[in-house]
Amino acid sequence: MNVRFLGTGTSHGIPMIACDCPICTSSDPRDKRTRSSALIEYAGKSVLIDTTPELRLQCIANNVRRVDAVLFTHVHADHVTGLDDLRRFNEVLRAPLPCYGNKATLDHLQRMFPYAFTFEPRYPSAKPTLLPIEVNGPFDLFGHGVTPIELIHGPACVLGYRIGRFAYCTDCSDIPLDSQENLRDLDVLVLDALRIRPHPTHLSLSQAIAWAGRIGARRTLFTHIAHEILHADIQPTLPVGMELAYDGMTVEVAE
Repeated sequence: MNVRFLGTGTSHGIPMIACDCPICTSSDPRDKRTRSSALIEYAGKSVLIDTTPELRLQCIANNVRRVDAVLFTHVHADHVTGLDDLRRFNEVLRAPLPCYGNKATLDHLQRMFPYAFTFEPRYPSAKPTLLPIEVNGPFDLFGHGVTPIELIHGPACVLGYRIGRFAYCTDCSDIPLDSQENLRDLDVLVLDALRIRPHPTHLSLSQAIAWAGRIGARRTLFTHIAHEILHADIQPTLPVGMELAYDGMTVEVAE
């Protein structure tokens, strides 16, 4: 199973608009962070996690040729507003595209993008054709079991996802006990690590390091990174087995 980080940035992206800080002006490509998203490839299929505002640019930069399904974590704008660009993958597949999420997420998406979830043969332009599938527990996706991981994101309940020995848990400030049990025996964990300072709805870097130690994945990659974290400065300080992810990074996970 191949996991590709399409984006690893916070909701502002990096560089941020009108910011001249050392991270936003860094020449290190690892500090250029589009909004957080990933592509999981296995069994000849490609599963996208979230549709960021830069989805088109991320797909071009990473030569993404197909998407067979989408897993949505939650409805915040930095994770969903690129949804319209899914229409290109409808054209590639010549079929509706299944989209998975909890009820609150799917209801919100259908209010935001009603045209993408209705069949209108006389619609005057190209549009996505999406098949919403509510996630209520583990499900099969292209021959692999997918386990939804409930996460606390400030006042909201959002989803991470586990496929085999890989789990993706962005945008969280706490991990409930049941979800901790579902994160045991991982080869690779992707975990929110927003910034150095505490934040009410995200894990700080020190909190993320502590959670990674508790969960005990063989390798932990931090994502959803803001502009307080300069890659070259912070990466050498991390414990063994923990790394900052960056846009375009790929990892392999045994199925």
